[in-house]
Amino acid sequence: MPPTTPFPVFRFAPSPNGYLHLGHAYSAYQGAEAAAREGGRFLLRIEDIDVGRCREDYVDAIYEDMAWLGLSWERPVLRQSARFALYEDALKTLRGLGVVYPCFATRKEIIAAIEEMGVALERWPRDPDGALVYPGLYKDLPPRELSRLMWEGTSYAWRLDMEKAKALAEERTGGPLTFLEEGAGPKGETGRLPIEPELYGDVVVARKDVPTSYHVAVTIDDAAQGVTHITRGQDLFYMTHVHRVLQVLLGLPEPVYRHHPLIRDETGRRLSKTAADMGIRELRAMGKTPDDIRRMTGLEPAL
Repeated sequence: MPPTTPFPVFRFAPSPNGYLHLGHAYSAYQGAEAAAREGGRFLLRIEDIDVGRCREDYVDAIYEDMAWLGLSWERPVLRQSARFALYEDALKTLRGLGVVYPCFATRKEIIAAIEEMGVALERWPRDPDGALVYPGLYKDLPPRELSRLMWEGTSYAWRLDMEKAKALAEERTGGPLTFLEEGAGPKGETGRLPIEPELYGDVVVARKDVPTSYHVAVTIDDAAQGVTHITRGQDLFYMTHVHRVLQVLLGLPEPVYRHHPLIRDETGRRLSKTAADMGIRELRAMGKTPDDIRRMTGLEPAL
């Protein structure tokens, strides 16, 4: 059941792999203002598990931009890069439940396997993020072959056996899993919704060199920080289906979800760091004010 605490907890959790843009500002305002309106707490979390792409100057820029936007948050700030041991413990729990398996397939192998089935890549199922759904390579590897590959040090990732994981989660809850959406999904979905984690197939939950994934880390940390209301963009809506399975398997509470629309450019494309969309720092340099940022995101100026 969703949390019933009288002190709701909201969070904004950016990754420091680029500068914040208008979409981030909108999401941060959504969480902070909901917390203020509902008498709750607002947290900032730095999601820096991707140590190869995350940089300290981006972390500093997040703090600077957030403060300039007029937002305040509780301290100390949780950083995921300091919590790998906790994520490893969660992975051990999932391994103990028998719902994860090592996968040695490279992207090239996955594409080759699909083509060998005689299916054109454009016809193969894709997950909500547009990635090819994993075709099951190495899923039922004989123990001897598995031991050989691991002994040789072959690179691998841990995948969640979604069919087993969902079945076990439903067994634990005594029925189909759902989540409470107080915002709206990309197609207007709202209210108590059924989960469909099979849309993602057997997702990666950890890698050999990084003992976690976004799915595991965010699920663990939202529970650890007592987050009761998750406000985030609609681009992350479908990931909720995976997170609900993990919450049940790891014995974690169910939060309430509030997905909000994305900020898009004049062509309808959502803003992103990878597209080098203009960041808050550039807008500041152009002389924009926090009220200008609010107007640009469709919000009313602050009182």
